[in-house]
Amino acid sequence: MITVFGSINMDLIASTVRLPKPGETVTGTGFSTAAGGKGANQALAARRAGAEVRMVGAVGSDNFAAPALALLSEAGTDLSNVAHVADPTGTALILVGGDGENMIAVVAGANGTVDEVAAVSTVAAMKDRDILMLQMEIPSSAIHRALLDANARGITTIVNTAPLTHEAALLGRMAAIVIANETEFEMLASQQGMDDAAREAAMQRIFRETGQSLIVTLGAEGVIALREGKIYRVRGLDIQPVDTVGAGDTFCGYFAASLDQGLNFEQALRRAAVAGSLACLKPGAQPSIPLASEVEAKL
Repeated sequence: MITVFGSINMDLIASTVRLPKPGETVTGTGFSTAAGGKGANQALAARRAGAEVRMVGAVGSDNFAAPALALLSEAGTDLSNVAHVADPTGTALILVGGDGENMIAVVAGANGTVDEVAAVSTVAAMKDRDILMLQMEIPSSAIHRALLDANARGITTIVNTAPLTHEAALLGRMAAIVIANETEFEMLASQQGMDDAAREAAMQRIFRETGQSLIVTLGAEGVIALREGKIYRVRGLDIQPVDTVGAGDTFCGYFAASLDQGLNFEQALRRAAVAGSLACLKPGAQPSIPLASEVEAKL
């Protein structure tokens, strides 16, 4: 079983021909809302991949709470440990340009109330073979405590270092598996402007220091990963992206589910990369997450 300890949001999405420059106003071409939050997105991806998933987090008592949980509920995710608090449900304000690239501002809201008490109870309820997934949209103190408790029990921990925060480097190094994009990995490695050779060398150095598995997503270039000193390179599908908002979270959820279902590391990477590619073909974070049958058809 996978426990996702993380954020739950409503996404407010505006489409534009191109993304604005600083201080510029551009005309929008469309607007929509969709359930989101990196924790909830990854939970739904893992569930659609076929894993049993428990979501732990918080929503408000406002009109966004129910729609933020709707797709998770529909998919059969265990929501019994989602708290309903007085703070507003978290929101993400998203601009999507005509080329599929995006800009996002996140307002924590109820996600900011997730605390160490919740972390302790979350890990205490897990079984030793379970997987704990975390991201950086809830307070770092809660993430830190969850990692400490899970590591003490030998539970497999996966940290996605997004969105990039000051605490991400420290917390990322506490996980058994860390998933980062190119920019986030440079922060983890304390090294800017890496080419492919420098990135691989940095991954080997971090592995020698921590022993953890490292996965770096490279957008259209696929994924480079390291496990037990061995480098893996995996590509997704050749696509024309419509919206890249949910791609990273889809990758994370499918990767965790694949490990949980017994696939080996390389197989899990490939399945997750294909799923992430398919998520770029539809707008919205959660609505774009593919079903397992769609992913299997492309493998």
